Amino acid sequence: MKLQLLAAAISFSLVACAANQNTPSSVSQPEKADAVVKAAPAAGMESSDTITLKQIMADPDWLGRAPESWYWGDDNQTVFFKQKREGSPIRDLYRKTTGSEGNGEQVSLANMHAASDMYAVTNDNGTLEAYEFEGNVFVKDLASKKVRQLTFTSAYEYSVMFLADGNIAYRAGNTFYRHDLKTNQVTELANLLIADEPEGIKEPDTYIGKEQHKLIDYVALQHRNAKLAKQQKDALKKGNKAITKTDFYLGEGNKIVHASLSPAGDKLFVSIADDVADRYPNDIMPNYIAGDAQIKSQQVRSRVSDNRKYSETLLMLDLNSMEKAELSYESLPGFDQDVLAKVREENHQREGKEYTSEKQPRDIHVIRANFPIQWHKNGQQLAVMLEAWDNKDRWIATVDFKDNSLVSQHRLHDDAWINWSFNEFGWLNNSDKLYYLSEESGYSHVYVKALGEKASQLTSGKYEVRDLTLSRDEQTLYFKGNKKHPGIYEIYSLDIAKGEVTALTDLGGKNDYQLSNDESKLLIEHSEITMPPELYVQDAVAGATAVRLTHTVSEKFLSLPWTAPSVVAIPSSHQEQPIYTKVYLPKNFDKSAEKRRAVMFTHGAGYLQNAHLGWSVYFREFMFNSMLAQQGYVVMDPDYRASEGYGRDWRTAIYRHMGKPEVQDMRDAVNWVVENANVDKDRVGTYGGSYGGFLTLMSLFTDPDLFQTGAAIRLVSDWAHYNHGYTSNILNTPEDDAIAYERSSPIYFAEGLTKPLLINAPMVDDNVFFQDTVRLVQRLIELEKQDFETAIYPVEPHGFVQPSSWLDEYRRIYKLFETKL
Repeated sequence: MKLQLLAAAISFSLVACAANQNTPSSVSQPEKADAVVKAAPAAGMESSDTITLKQIMADPDWLGRAPESWYWGDDNQTVFFKQKREGSPIRDLYRKTTGSEGNGEQVSLANMHAASDMYAVTNDNGTLEAYEFEGNVFVKDLASKKVRQLTFTSAYEYSVMFLADGNIAYRAGNTFYRHDLKTNQVTELANLLIADEPEGIKEPDTYIGKEQHKLIDYVALQHRNAKLAKQQKDALKKGNKAITKTDFYLGEGNKIVHASLSPAGDKLFVSIADDVADRYPNDIMPNYIAGDAQIKSQQVRSRVSDNRKYSETLLMLDLNSMEKAELSYESLPGFDQDVLAKVREENHQREGKEYTSEKQPRDIHVIRANFPIQWHKNGQQLAVMLEAWDNKDRWIATVDFKDNSLVSQHRLHDDAWINWSFNEFGWLNNSDKLYYLSEESGYSHVYVKALGEKASQLTSGKYEVRDLTLSRDEQTLYFKGNKKHPGIYEIYSLDIAKGEVTALTDLGGKNDYQLSNDESKLLIEHSEITMPPELYVQDAVAGATAVRLTHTVSEKFLSLPWTAPSVVAIPSSHQEQPIYTKVYLPKNFDKSAEKRRAVMFTHGAGYLQNAHLGWSVYFREFMFNSMLAQQGYVVMDPDYRASEGYGRDWRTAIYRHMGKPEVQDMRDAVNWVVENANVDKDRVGTYGGSYGGFLTLMSLFTDPDLFQTGAAIRLVSDWAHYNHGYTSNILNTPEDDAIAYERSSPIYFAEGLTKPLLINAPMVDDNVFFQDTVRLVQRLIELEKQDFETAIYPVEPHGFVQPSSWLDEYRRIYKLFETKL
């Protein structure tokens, strides 16, 4: 079902005549998105049924159990997917042939090893694939479909790969093996040991020790015999090729972070770090509802205020010579730059101190991303993506094996922070070039770079490129992008030589994909605002028709009158880019003169997109918002600044001041519905969870006239208590930037509360600690605030699980709006 795109500009009526939008075949300049996009109507929109909280918050199995973890079979005609078992957390594997009826058949347990090749690797000539299943290694002949089990052990083998010579390599623990497919001989390539290299037989070095050897013949004899045995063992190991000589000692007290074997099987790239615990002794979370009725203390992640800095040591191991070399970071541009100098100077000035900037080596490590280590297929070249601990730099570096040194090929610097997305890269093996994604133009785009030369940007425009797939002939890159509209994700192909982009799909909504093994078809997960994900298949060419494969959505869900919101580009009073917002309207709202109540839902995660045209991870909130619209409310769901999908500047607008730009955008959205959707400005409330709970607090505390009431769920009240990985990107660390934390944390503004506040808090939340709620409540008590309530959920984690908890939570939120608005 295609989305209907409104051609009209923003107007009072959001249901103007619709027109289809055509997808251009290539991109040169950014495209202008329509101001209003109307979602596809729900199947049951004409139903007279009443949407109820009890139905919405029931076990989500009632919606249908959508396909998960889907992938192509190796015959290019079969697809596999997992489906949740009704009433159970277990997922079963299903097989479906394209063109067949129904939703496929369940794969039997006896055949799971032959079908579980989702992450298989294929050899160069495309005749074999290798994969791991339940810790053992399998090889499948793609012509005969015959499966061969290579290992049958209790050890867990993984990191399966084809070597350049056509044989298989894999890892078990910290040991790497080569498996000869013809002879079945298994050869140990490297054994990584977290220990110091053993010393030889020591001579006594103290006076009494030396005298002991002089005076006691037995002691001297045992010492002599031990030396002879050691010499014989060393000589045998050196002189006999049949004896394994693969031990590499990486030092006591270290941990292996990454280990990657060359396709040539002759080198190993390893990164190690000090094995220092990431948690402090007091980082515990009590669980009051345990099975044995005892209070359990669960250890949880450390706070950003406590997190220890660290750097990884990079090592190249030569498996032939058994030599080990360290790769220095000193060749990376900016490796010793004080990138936080201005921040530190500002914080020092506030304390009446003077800051002196000095150059010193920064803490650097392999980036936390998928596949950060990329070998050329010949095994003779290596590229690594690295990042700085302070989050301001990302480098792509190759390795000079002659000098054992890093050669910087690309540095991406951001005064705010490097995105944790858009870090895909790899080799164009046929031309010895690198391709990669970068936000340096302001949006994630594709670049190609010959080693040592200037990069070429292949895609451009105000849209984001992600999920790259390189064709086997390396002439084409496939990707997912929101080129048509910020909230519509289609699948595209990029001709690398010509730099031409072609739209392959025109489905609207949100689409993810996998290319078939023969590269002729796309397996697509397609969803719309009012329709959960289903699988489709389409030829991988422009203009092809997508055919639906699965029908898993329940009749009950389809029968209910869900509200299909519009995605409106609301003008911003603070920047040129509009605030894309889902707007839910009551049926026939434009025929009523009555002023409406309104509610704003603010999504969580901060960096997450929810005003898109696909199925939302906040599906319960979509249903709750539909229920509110059915009862006459206008509902807004904005992608405030910090949200995903709108480029680098939108993402980093909150740097060093979370909660201010977002609340400004929330006010613009409220003003818009007041002016355009007949809303009473004195009857508007808000709710949200996690980051949305944080924004509920910040809006009520810092802009008290914006909302008349709010519900904050699993809220963040003090960013110094949140984790390092997320928070230090945006606010640096409290040690360097206390100013940013104090102006971004709601607990410092609690005195601004003047409107009714509902706080809903799970108690076994290992993401946002229950302590965030406890500290805030105590602060409100000490400020003698009266109009707030707290509801606690003793068995719930960050994302609620029990339907009874969901129902209780949203009954309270609904009651808050009904009584206060």
